[in-house]
Amino acid sequence: MTAAYESFAPLVYTIALRSVRDRAAAADITQDVFVRAWRSRDRFDPESGVLPAWIMGICRNVILDSLSARTRQEHLVVRAGFAPESGAALDHGVDTITDRVVLGSELERLGEPQGSILKLAFYEDLTHQQISARMNLPLGTVKSHIRRSLVHLRNRLGEWNAAS
Repeated sequence: MTAAYESFAPLVYTIALRSVRDRAAAADITQDVFVRAWRSRDRFDPESGVLPAWIMGICRNVILDSLSARTRQEHLVVRAGFAPESGAALDHGVDTITDRVVLGSELERLGEPQGSILKLAFYEDLTHQQISARMNLPLGTVKSHIRRSLVHLRNRLGEWNAAS
């Protein structure tokens, strides 16, 4: 657990901070993530998923719990007749942030040239033909790499969502 904390605590803190935009709350969330991981360590199965995805799933749940509690508290304050703090209703894209992190790591795991091909297709919005020309690969090879890589990503992200 110490190695997991040292490896993933900075990432968990960063995601929490981007989601709640409060350093103290992000630190509390980070601590809670690893406390929950420790308490449920017997539920982690390395055969069905990887440790970073499992921790990110816990992170997502803790952040959502924190945001839900914050929203309930703000409603109570409003009902009591007090005005909420300015900026209290922020748009929190915790799923978007965690999805980006997980997707980025899964793209890296694809290897080459599959990772580069998908990055060109999705981040640079290039067509199959443009990717083929840029990477000097046959068009059919580019299409095959994209198809197989998308199937692989769908399976891996499905495992990640099931774990969280």
